[in-house]
Amino acid sequence: MEIELGIRNVAGAVTFNTDEPAAQVGAAINQAIANHEPITLTDTKDRHIIVPADALGYAIIGSETRHAVGFGALN
Repeated sequence: MEIELGIRNVAGAVTFNTDEPAAQVGAAINQAIANHEPITLTDTKDRHIIVPADALGYAIIGSETRHAVGFGALN
């Protein structure tokens, strides 16, 4: 699933993919904001993304469904 984090006063967004469920990502972000703690997430390459919660401008949490790619039967 793709995650996009907008950081205040930074032109580009932080975009990465994670295997964590959307509910878990959302809960981690909400908890960090409520407690004024850093948001810590892990991407699919096992890298840790740490963002100060107070610097977060927005978060877009992508869909968990995998979209099929390819061609169906053309009749």
